[in-house]
Amino acid sequence: MMTRQFCNGTGMKILEGLTFDDVLLEPAASSVLPAETDTSTYLTKHIQLGIPLLSAAMDTVTESRLAISMAQAGGIGVIHKNLSIEEQRNEVRKVKKFESGMVINPVTVDPDMTLSDVLGLMDKSGFSGFPVVEKDGGKLLGILTNRDVRFASKMDQPVKELMTANDEERSLVTVSENVDLEEAKRLLHKHRIEKLLVVDGDYKCAGLITVKDMEKAQAYPDACKDEKGRLRVAAATG
Repeated sequence: MMTRQFCNGTGMKILEGLTFDDVLLEPAASSVLPAETDTSTYLTKHIQLGIPLLSAAMDTVTESRLAISMAQAGGIGVIHKNLSIEEQRNEVRKVKKFESGMVINPVTVDPDMTLSDVLGLMDKSGFSGFPVVEKDGGKLLGILTNRDVRFASKMDQPVKELMTANDEERSLVTVSENVDLEEAKRLLHKHRIEKLLVVDGDYKCAGLITVKDMEKAQAYPDACKDEKGRLRVAAATG
């Protein structure tokens, strides 16, 4: 803040203050149009940013909320270290989980879990659906979403009675691990579903593609992401 000092007739000193909002720097003419400007830069040899901005690793500045916004804009946020290791890890996890091209190793449930178990897991994780897999082999059996439990009231009712199963009446919509996002988008739209199950060669659940992540990717095409399609985030140490 800039200040100037004045004195009134009584000798009292009066200060005038100017903040950033009070000052405007007049832009000069440029031969480069905004649409032609490339603001990308490299943070490291292998990490490229869409904009040359990092948010400060300060407890009054960067936690998961700002780090998400920074990554969506093309920059990167640095989570401050005035947290316990677990708290800092959770802040990083919030950013990584906020948007994923494909959720790798998603949280799963088994068919013998109860409605009470699932509702508790939904509340704790913030997820609205889970693949249902076998206890032993881990093969995919079905999927359980908000639609399946919305009107369920028996807290001891098992998942196998609530889930959308892969049976004679209805087959699950699944894709292989090498599916491209355009094909995934087409299947989500065709079958009017919000979650697409990714399976490996043994029909085990390898991932999950969601409509929400698709929408976020379209809304922020210049977001800073890792090789798995997740938002990038940094964390302070030392």
